[in-house]
Amino acid sequence: QVQVVESGGGLVQPGGSLRLSCAASGSIFVIPIMGWYRQAPGKQRELVAIMTNGGTTDYAVSVKGRFTISRDNAKKTVYLQMNSLKPEDTAVYYCNVRTIQQYWGQGTQVTVSS
Repeated sequence: QVQVVESGGGLVQPGGSLRLSCAASGSIFVIPIMGWYRQAPGKQRELVAIMTNGGTTDYAVSVKGRFTISRDNAKKTVYLQMNSLKPEDTAVYYCNVRTIQQYWGQGTQVTVSS
């Protein structure tokens, strides 16, 4: 059994910053890919950023230069540092863990509003 738990969401003003964290636990040892997706109301879930256990990253065009993904392989944890937040970043953010199977967290709400 694998558990994926996110934390760090909240309400922030435009231009502000938030840091999301996600920890995987259970019967999981090597995690080739960890990442973040988001889903805004009325929209499909979309990729935000992913990172391999070797350090390769990929970002959505809309967040490049503002968001930074990082991970601690030993702790099976992935982070998303979000800077210069915009109202259009408002969404539920989901952690994604990929081995031979795919696991999702329960989601954490990020709201960017003045």
